[in-house]
Amino acid sequence: MPSPTIVRAVFWDFGGVVLSSPFDAFNTYEKNHLVPADFIRSVNTHNPDSNAWALLERNDIGPDEFDTLFATESEALGHRIPGADILALLSGSVRPEMVIALDAVIAAGYVTACLTNNVVSDHTATQRRPDVADVMTKFDHVVESSKIGVRKPEPRFYEIACELAGVAPTECVFLDDLGINLKPARAMGMQTIKVGTPRAALDELALILGISLSD
Repeated sequence: MPSPTIVRAVFWDFGGVVLSSPFDAFNTYEKNHLVPADFIRSVNTHNPDSNAWALLERNDIGPDEFDTLFATESEALGHRIPGADILALLSGSVRPEMVIALDAVIAAGYVTACLTNNVVSDHTATQRRPDVADVMTKFDHVVESSKIGVRKPEPRFYEIACELAGVAPTECVFLDDLGINLKPARAMGMQTIKVGTPRAALDELALILGISLSD
């Protein structure tokens, strides 16, 4: 029996993994505006490769176009929501336990990369938030959909991440909060961890790496 591949890199999603999930903010917005729970997420499942959200994350459209296009798409599904409202909900809080774990992974000698679907306006937001900027500087590599023109779950996104990190997919562990983003990574050979509660995800990562990820 061949020996298991040695893990050399740990890839991290940002929003929903290192940052708290924007889905909580979506649900609060929905409640306050008398919109059914999880409606906003459902809008993004329609035409997922070409809808307003996909176009924005690939930087094919700007925030102003997204504002109008998302409103049109959401209205067609029953509730008109301006895209600008959605963009205002995206900033989460840094999860301290994830930063501690990231530091431990770095200290153990693993290559690290942040794999994030984002929009151009996120760059300005990062500059305004020192806590986010500090975390981003820890990664060896940052792969942003708005800069490379492809997004998770497109396979090319993961290929680019591996090329930048100098590793094979089979040498990677990837943490993301969305199963749809993990599926192609797993098909390429990565070990994947779906992040629900941070503690459970980090326990799984610690088991894979064989190191402690807490203080």
